Amino acid sequence: MPNTAAGTVKVDLGGRTVEVPKGGMFDRYRMEAPLDDVAADPRVPGVDFFRTLPKAEVESPIGTTRTPNFYYAMSSARLTMTAPSRAIRRRLPSELAPLEIAPGRGLVSLMFFRYDVCDIDFYTEAAVGVAVRPARHGGLATAVADVVTALGDDHLHSYVFSLPVNTEIAQVRGHDGYGFPKWVTDLDVDIDEERTSARIANADGGVDVAFSAPTPKQRRFASGDKVSTLTSYTKRDGAWHSTLNQTNLLASGTSLLPRGFELTVGEGRMAEDLRALKAGRVIQFDANTSAQAALHMPVPFSVR
Repeated sequence: MPNTAAGTVKVDLGGRTVEVPKGGMFDRYRMEAPLDDVAADPRVPGVDFFRTLPKAEVESPIGTTRTPNFYYAMSSARLTMTAPSRAIRRRLPSELAPLEIAPGRGLVSLMFFRYDVCDIDFYTEAAVGVAVRPARHGGLATAVADVVTALGDDHLHSYVFSLPVNTEIAQVRGHDGYGFPKWVTDLDVDIDEERTSARIANADGGVDVAFSAPTPKQRRFASGDKVSTLTSYTKRDGAWHSTLNQTNLLASGTSLLPRGFELTVGEGRMAEDLRALKAGRVIQFDANTSAQAALHMPVPFSVR
């Protein structure tokens, strides 16, 4: 696959104009990259995962688009902390309920993403979110099962409070198309087998949130052997929607009750969310040095 040419081109997303790399993935393919072409990129570990996920053309607030959005080569990290359920409920829409791991204790996640090859070109992202009960679930038995699947990364349900990115197209698609609280800022994420680090800048160029830690020992998986799912709930134009993200983990590791990490909660939108949620003890650190993902467009969803 050829390297991205210098410069940018302007594209229209539902009436909003954004600039994307000239000769990049979005400029050339508009979300319809031939998988054989993608497989030729040495950064991409393979495309078998995507061959089982045919794309569909849909109408959306960002215009006619193809879904899912494919992330062919990515890495990610998640720091899971406990927080008082009362603090989480104060921030959550009333229709949602926090997932509790113990009476009065919920889960807050601080997440970092680096998308090296994807349909909308390279970008980085960070998030503050909380684990929530699956909408319309109820009863003690399902509550216990929800905790097990969430901590095991099999199927997590979440509500996101902040989701900064470092490119225009990611911001417009995420905010207008999906309903996520996205904005553009300087955002660096580096994840390899030795170390995981991230720095999110605030509006003044200072530190909003910064993180650094040794990367947990990685275990490798064949494509398709370990696929996790994330369902996120958002409100768009006053109506609830659910967004499905499927992640094909290829190299992943976990540290329970991790030590030796550095977390700076500075001044900014993410820092304010972490403080308001009263995020406390870190109970788990997950890092994926190699992964792929398919992010589906949101669909209308009924909540209680």
